[in-house]
Amino acid sequence: MLVSRQTVQRLEAGDPTVSLGVLASAFFILGFTSRLEALLSPQSDAMGMSEELARLPKRIHTPVADDLDF
Repeated sequence: MLVSRQTVQRLEAGDPTVSLGVLASAFFILGFTSRLEALLSPQSDAMGMSEELARLPKRIHTPVADDLDF
């Protein structure tokens, strides 16, 4: 994984300050790339999806014929 023993111990202990790159390397080495893909999938992030939906405009402006440039 090219990281120190201390970093691996922090990863095993669940330390949230361990970088995502180290976590991804561990998943890759252990053969859990499909689990990593599922973890990073936007569909599995309910909080992120609700934030994105909240940012969408409430109404959509339909252009009037005079607004169109032909």
